[in-house]
Amino acid sequence: MNGRAMWIALALLMVAPEARSEVEITVYNQDLALVKDTRKLIFEQGVTEIPFTDVASAIDPTTVTLTVPDSTMGVRLLEQNYRYDLVSADKILANYLGRTIRALSKQGRVSEGKLLSADATSLTIEYGDSGLTTLTRAELANVEYPSLPAGMLIRPTLVWKLQSELSRAAFAEVSYLTGRIGWHAEYVAVLDSSDSSLRLSGWASIDNQSGATYVEARINLVAGEVNRIREELRPAFMIADPLGVRAGITARMEERPLFEYHLYTLSDPSTLHNNETKQLALFQPATVRTDRTYTYEDGKVRVSLEFLNSPEAGLGIPLPRGKFRVMKADSDGALQFIGEDRIAHTAMNEKVRARLGNAFDVVGERKHLSLRKISGPGVEEEFEIRLRNHKSTDVTVAVIEHLIGDWTITETTVPYEKSDYRTAEWRVTVPANGESTIGYTVRQKNID
Repeated sequence: MNGRAMWIALALLMVAPEARSEVEITVYNQDLALVKDTRKLIFEQGVTEIPFTDVASAIDPTTVTLTVPDSTMGVRLLEQNYRYDLVSADKILANYLGRTIRALSKQGRVSEGKLLSADATSLTIEYGDSGLTTLTRAELANVEYPSLPAGMLIRPTLVWKLQSELSRAAFAEVSYLTGRIGWHAEYVAVLDSSDSSLRLSGWASIDNQSGATYVEARINLVAGEVNRIREELRPAFMIADPLGVRAGITARMEERPLFEYHLYTLSDPSTLHNNETKQLALFQPATVRTDRTYTYEDGKVRVSLEFLNSPEAGLGIPLPRGKFRVMKADSDGALQFIGEDRIAHTAMNEKVRARLGNAFDVVGERKHLSLRKISGPGVEEEFEIRLRNHKSTDVTVAVIEHLIGDWTITETTVPYEKSDYRTAEWRVTVPANGESTIGYTVRQKNID
C-alpha cells in the first residue's frame, strides 16, 4: 500500500463508528472543556505518521496527550502537527493550476481543459491545441474536479509522528482542552398561593460551538471556577452561528465533590452535537420552604424570595450559579412570570436570595433633614425614612443605608445593625394600611 492509500485508509478508520470506543467530556463554566477520546489505532513498527481526525476545531493543541493503555511496548511521540488548513473553493483551484477542470457557466456553456490561472475575479482555461477562454466568477454556475487534491483536509486533524515498537491495532486515549464550549445553570421555581413554598427545577444548558460532535459521550459538568492563564485560544477557523436549540432531555445527574469544586455527571451517555444547546436536568424537582422579604435600598422597596439550601427546607444540594426564574399561578390558575435574578454558586446550608422586582403596595420615602460640618474633617447629617404599607397584612422591611468614611450613628429611633464597614441595616414592621418611620443622625469623618 502506497503512502497516500495508507493515509486514506487510516483517515477512514478514525471516523468509522466501530473505531471510536469511548468519549468523555468534562465541561466547565468558563468556555472550556476537557475531551478524552479513546479509539483503536493501527500502529506499525518504526517511525510512522498517524492522522487523528474529528477533533474540536477550537482545540488547544498544546494540551494534547496520547497514551496507549493496553500496551507494554513503547510508543514514543516524536512530533505533533495540528492541521487546520481545510478545503475551500480557492484552495482547490490553486491546487488544480496546470491540471484539467470542467467549468459550467450560468448560460449553460461548458469549458473543459487545463486551468492556467485563477484569481478573485476570473478563471482562464486552455482547451484543444491553442484555444483559451476566460470566465468571470460572476458567470460561473459550478466547477467540477476529477478528485480532491492529495493532502487536503475536510476536518481539523492531528498528525502524529511516532516511534513505535507495536505492529498491530491498539486502543489509544487522546485528551485535550478545547474552547467554545461551556455550560450554565437555569432554575425555574413555581411559587405556591401562600408564598411559603416553591416547586424548584434545575437545568444545565451546554452550548457546544467547539467544532466537534461528541457521540454517545459520558458528560461531566464542573461547577466552580478553575484558575486559568488568560490567553485567547485562537480557533482553527471561524465556526458558524448555532443552528438552533435542540429539545431538552430530562436526565438524572449525579453530584459529587471534585477538589474545591462540584462535579455533576450524567448517568447515561448522550450525544452532544456541534452547534447545539443541550439541556439536562440537574436534579429532580423539589418542594422548598421559602420566605418573601422586602428591602428598602436606594429609594426603592424591592421584593425577594429567600430560602435556606438545606435538607430540612427541602433541598440541600450544591447549586451552581445561574438564572433563577419564578412563576406563580394567577386567580384563574394560569402561570405568570413574576421575576428573575442570577444566583451565585451556593453550597449546602447557605441562603439563596432571588430579587424579583419592586413592590407595588409597599413604598418608601427618604428625606435629608439637616447637614452641618464638624471637626475631623467631617459632617453630621440627619435623615428620615418613611415606609407606607397599602396591603391588608403587616410586612417587615429591611432598610439598607450605605455610609462613607469613618461613620457613627449617634441617634436612631429604631435599633440597627452594622452589616459591614459602610452599611447600616434596620428591620421595621410596617402595619397593614399604615406606615412606620425611621429617624437617625450619623457623623461621618475622613470623607474624601
